Amino acid sequence: MPYKFFADVVLLIHFTFILFVVFGGFTVLKWRRILYYHIPVALWGAAIEVGGWVCPLTTLEIELRVRAGSGFYTGGFIDYYLIPIVYPPGLTRQVQYYLAAGVIIINAAAYYLVWKKLR
Repeated sequence: MPYKFFADVVLLIHFTFILFVVFGGFTVLKWRRILYYHIPVALWGAAIEVGGWVCPLTTLEIELRVRAGSGFYTGGFIDYYLIPIVYPPGLTRQVQYYLAAGVIIINAAAYYLVWKKLR
């Protein structure tokens, strides 16, 4: 049972991380110091998508689910609502490129607003 709980915790952390990768640039408008955390995180997120790599959080979550003996993604709120967002069906290399472009475009817009605010 603790393995499933920890797998769910890792999934929530992963989901939060993804939100920060995509939208964290907008938090810099309010808290400038976040810039030093967000830029490397956003670059990592884009690199994972462009490189076609597997995020270490994904590997950890899968390992915890296997150890829990629950198989891979069965039942529950987290499994039903969050997993399709974090691991969308039909995720191809082409889709990964679009996701990376989306991360870059959204963050470019956010940092443009930051730049305008600082001027």
